[in-house]
Amino acid sequence: MSHRSIRPNIVRAAKGKQAGSGNAPRCATTELSLVLGSPKPSPNSPGQFDVPLTYKNTSSRTCGLYGVSGVDLNGPEHANGAVYHLPRVDNGVKYNEVPAGTTATATITVLKPSDDAATWTPTRVTTIPPGQTQALTANWPSDLPVLRQDAATHPGTYVNGILADPA
Repeated sequence: MSHRSIRPNIVRAAKGKQAGSGNAPRCATTELSLVLGSPKPSPNSPGQFDVPLTYKNTSSRTCGLYGVSGVDLNGPEHANGAVYHLPRVDNGVKYNEVPAGTTATATITVLKPSDDAATWTPTRVTTIPPGQTQALTANWPSDLPVLRQDAATHPGTYVNGILADPA
């Protein structure tokens, strides 16, 4: 899967608390590792789950990580293809400094299919950190199915902006 398949789709303006001075250069993909957390029911909407998308700064310097990552869910063949390009919601922090060895997290909000809907379960996630061109991948957590809404105006599955993790 080429990293070029991730489509930008900014849906809302950024908001949130700035973390840091804004002087550190952006984190390069080569300076980051990726971990997907366990799905948890979304506190905002029944039927949706939040999956933490956590980036760890593996370099020896502080770098900036802010904006919305490009995210593709990759899985079995489907009527719309084996890749689901997630829309982006820019609701993270305006600027975020990530010291060496610490993390910053975005959330993938997932709408599970209803009992009568076709089930599609991804096998992995491909993500490009904001401002970068190289991708990171991780296995999709457990067996969480996703309702594919590839052509929907306001789909229930999307990626949120990056937030500063608590110290």
